[in-house]
Amino acid sequence: MTNLGLRGKSLLFLMLACVVALALAGVAGWQAVERARDYFGQAFVRNFTLLSRHQILAPVAQDLVLSQRLAASVVTRDWLLDEHDAAKRERFFREAEGYRRTFRSHAYFLASALSGNYYFQDGDAFALGAPRYTLNRSESADAWFYDTLALHGDYNVNVNFDRALKLTRVWLNVVVRDGGRPLGVMGSSVDLSQLLRDFVAPAEEGVTPMILDRDGQIQIHPDERLIAYNLGAGVRGNSHSIYDMLGDPGDRASLGRAMQAARDRNSEAQTARVNLDGRRQLVGVAYVPQLDWYVLAALDPRVAQVLGTDWLAPIAGMLVVLVLALLAGFGYAVERLVLRPLRRLNDTARQMAEGRYDVALPPAGRDEIGELGRAFGVMADKVRRHTSELEERVHERTLELEIANASMAEVNRKLGESLESASLIQRAMLPDAALRRTLGESQAVLWLPRDVVSGDFYVFRADGDEGNCLLGVMDCAGHGVPAALMTMLAKAAVDVALAEVGPRDPAALLACTDSALRAMLANARTLRRLEMATSVDIGLAYLDRAASTVTYAGAGIALRASDGAEVLEAAGQRRGLAGREPVRHENAVMAWRPGWTYCLATDGLLDQNGGESGFGFGNNRLMALLRQHAGLPAAGQAQAFGHILREYQGSRPQRDDITVLFFRYD
Repeated sequence: MTNLGLRGKSLLFLMLACVVALALAGVAGWQAVERARDYFGQAFVRNFTLLSRHQILAPVAQDLVLSQRLAASVVTRDWLLDEHDAAKRERFFREAEGYRRTFRSHAYFLASALSGNYYFQDGDAFALGAPRYTLNRSESADAWFYDTLALHGDYNVNVNFDRALKLTRVWLNVVVRDGGRPLGVMGSSVDLSQLLRDFVAPAEEGVTPMILDRDGQIQIHPDERLIAYNLGAGVRGNSHSIYDMLGDPGDRASLGRAMQAARDRNSEAQTARVNLDGRRQLVGVAYVPQLDWYVLAALDPRVAQVLGTDWLAPIAGMLVVLVLALLAGFGYAVERLVLRPLRRLNDTARQMAEGRYDVALPPAGRDEIGELGRAFGVMADKVRRHTSELEERVHERTLELEIANASMAEVNRKLGESLESASLIQRAMLPDAALRRTLGESQAVLWLPRDVVSGDFYVFRADGDEGNCLLGVMDCAGHGVPAALMTMLAKAAVDVALAEVGPRDPAALLACTDSALRAMLANARTLRRLEMATSVDIGLAYLDRAASTVTYAGAGIALRASDGAEVLEAAGQRRGLAGREPVRHENAVMAWRPGWTYCLATDGLLDQNGGESGFGFGNNRLMALLRQHAGLPAAGQAQAFGHILREYQGSRPQRDDITVLFFRYD
């Protein structure tokens, strides 16, 4: 040891240090790998569980919301109370058809508690108005229906095989009520086989996803033999519980605690280690409050490759090569070629770091360190020159930005003035004066543009000296300047239609307006290239004082009327004008009754989100407000609607232009 020179001693100590460091690093690395495997395993099962919850909720949540809206519809309740009324039946099936196309399965069902009739519509003409079969309380296959009616909740989710329809599905059962009285059960369904494919297919090897109800009964599982059917409706005919797959009571308690924690914090996934189906597995649990289900994923660490080990061998080889290379070059560079020249160069670099770029560099040799010293000198000179040039460029760019900002401010000012002028012109075109001359205080308009100019418009045309008139509202697709320009085209098309067919036939007016719009837009290639929306929602009502009638036709806008006790609605066509294909319009005639309020509203009101949950204003809330304030004068109703809309909207931005037209027969 004493005979070794400095290089030998340095190499020896370096080699011993490397051996010790590698041994310690190996032990620490192995522990880190095991911890990482456990950490990533828990992270994987949590993320997989949350993703599975989203995958199972997405196809069911939308259909559940739509089913609840259809079950709460006045049309549904009225027909169930008088099932033999042909007009009510027709209105129900017409409204339900729109929901059917939106449902994921393109099907819905309705079971009446009064007659026991079971209706199922999936596009087949057989189901139009005719029940598929009649429910019987004594039949075990129909127990789901009577158990659902007996439940205190408004809905349940039930996996069941319908023997009459020969369908196995996840049924969304929503109770239809008249006050507290159950009238029946209706809803949609999700195909169980498709749901299984969508839910199980993304699973990794060694991962078993499943869905449980609140009691641990299996609702969805890759092995369909383990599914417990009819549990959602309260029928306990068969039992396939997750607890039956756990052998140890301690595992049952551990899983129960994880399920309770997931229920308490439903935005998070919980984990537990249990012996499941004879194997030690890591289980992730997430709660789905909308369905009262648990999504569970079981990870078998022996099968699932959460963290592979193929990377260990290359890294170990690289470490060995690095140590050998370090030992080979260390002796040569330790003093003669590295340490001494670097110390001198380090002193010079420290002075340069302090801003002394004119410092004298040490004599440079012909090796790399000498080149590094010369590079330091070149760098100091360039940094000095670049600093000066950068200051000049910053000054020049600052001046350019100031000029550009001034120009931009001028452009914005002119643009704002132009939009204000356009708003004044658009406001001047509204028929407020003509409305007041003919209807006086019996009319009011709530007109709220989202931007400076609006895509909403309302029209009026007096017809003779008897006080008859045509009035309506229009909603052009979009908002802002493009929608405002579309209102000019739409108003021109209405004027053309009025000149051709007159004001007394709103359905003919809509057809003529649609033709005029299509003719105007036939050669608008620029609009098609920009994919600009050109559809127009419109509702027109002709008031005949002598006959005391309101003749209405609409495209995307409904006419609603209320006397404070009941609400009537004429829906018209669901699609607007200038769409892909022309539609046939028909007139609906209502009695024009003293004390009744009639209302035309664009979808900007119905779609405006607000409240605690941020949901849209909605048709049900509009109906309730119309019934509540029907006794007020028209201006009072407009003021009340505006106040309630502002409170509901809160701090959220207005989503679209809003127009509500009120008129009465006072």
